[in-house]
Amino acid sequence: MKITFFGATRTVTGSMMLLEHNKKRILIECGLYQGRRSESETINRIFPFDPKSIDIVLISHAHIDHSGNLPNLVKQGYDKDIISTDATVDLLELMLKDSGHIHEKDIEYLNKKLKKKNEPLKEPLYTVMEAEKAMKYLKGVQYYKTFSIDGLNISFIEAGHILGSAQILFELNDKKLLFTGDLGREHLPIIRNPDKVENVDVLITESTYGDKIHKNIQMSQNELKIIIEKTLIKKGNLIVPSFSVGRTQEILFDIFNLRKENRIPAIDIFVDSPLSSNITNVFKNHSECYDKEMMELFNKKENPFEFENLHYITDVEDSKKLNILKTPSIIISSSGMCEAGRILHHLKHNITDKKNTILIIGFMAQNTLGRRIADGEKKVKIFSEEFQVRSDVYIMNEYSAHADKNDLLKHTKDNAPEKIFLVHGESSQQNEFSKTLSMNGFNDIIIPVRGDSYEIL
Repeated sequence: MKITFFGATRTVTGSMMLLEHNKKRILIECGLYQGRRSESETINRIFPFDPKSIDIVLISHAHIDHSGNLPNLVKQGYDKDIISTDATVDLLELMLKDSGHIHEKDIEYLNKKLKKKNEPLKEPLYTVMEAEKAMKYLKGVQYYKTFSIDGLNISFIEAGHILGSAQILFELNDKKLLFTGDLGREHLPIIRNPDKVENVDVLITESTYGDKIHKNIQMSQNELKIIIEKTLIKKGNLIVPSFSVGRTQEILFDIFNLRKENRIPAIDIFVDSPLSSNITNVFKNHSECYDKEMMELFNKKENPFEFENLHYITDVEDSKKLNILKTPSIIISSSGMCEAGRILHHLKHNITDKKNTILIIGFMAQNTLGRRIADGEKKVKIFSEEFQVRSDVYIMNEYSAHADKNDLLKHTKDNAPEKIFLVHGESSQQNEFSKTLSMNGFNDIIIPVRGDSYEIL
């Protein structure tokens, strides 16, 4: 058995690996790479293998950096099963179509500027129609239910990252290979905690926060309250770039509780994403993913995704109206790393005004607009135009759905692997986590680069 790493190597984006077993070629993840535009364009459009040669695709969860290049894979000739959990299938049916729409609209907007400059026009990576074509290959499986590919047993184990997220367990005879996907944190609201698998031989683990320890998740509501209050005093808007699934629901959960306890005033909250209201329905349909706290709320007929002053925006014209609001508001919009979608327009209209606040609630990959804002750059480019950053910028890693250094170490100890591969992390985080692992008795640790292959099991 051989594994080759093609994505999320010494970076946190574009997850993709190829597992070869008895002449079967298993693609694990098919994520979009996000970073410098020219580099992303090349990596996303050109696969390092023939898509027609792949026998099956396995997807750990629905985030676009793990699944977003599936329509392009199908566009280039893949025509077999794409397997994930049932909840992930339902999310992907919404998210891939939305991704295609974003690609179309962003290229349309960019081409208007290129046409004025008499520069060559571009085509979208894929369209809505091409995303819909990919959906017919999606097939869901239940958590912990085993299926086989040529004697290799495969099952999806709870990862606790977002709704439907899974670790993928491979078992061959008495050997175990575990891929964490994106590993969640214990005690996050809404979904269950990550599960463990004992006596793993090979562990492929994410390492996004391998050098950091998050603040206590219970402190997030207090910090969010303070940031909202500071923005209201300035009579400004709070702009929150967020993934449509996972992060958006978590911050709504806290706003719901703050309002329920009368700890913040009844400010208007706009979730500006055509995707988010539909995703709310997916959450309602997958109670098998809920933790105890979320089940209790729904049993009481309380819904943290539907409350007073919360508005879901789907229409483009309604989205544009948010940029001329006269009263302070909270605007939550995708994409999470500020690389596409409606968030770009909200940043463009709010980032230069010191009354406003930008709240970063997730990891921003290198060379993304979100990372430049988080790093405190005073000038940023949005749609190729330069803007001064005069708004306040706050970062709350408490909302990260990724395990921190302590969570990752505990999970590794629980699984007790002999060999460890570190993926989905930048070099600084991976090097620091590798040292931590070594100090705790783990000696066979590999940090692959793009294209590296290894014989395993």
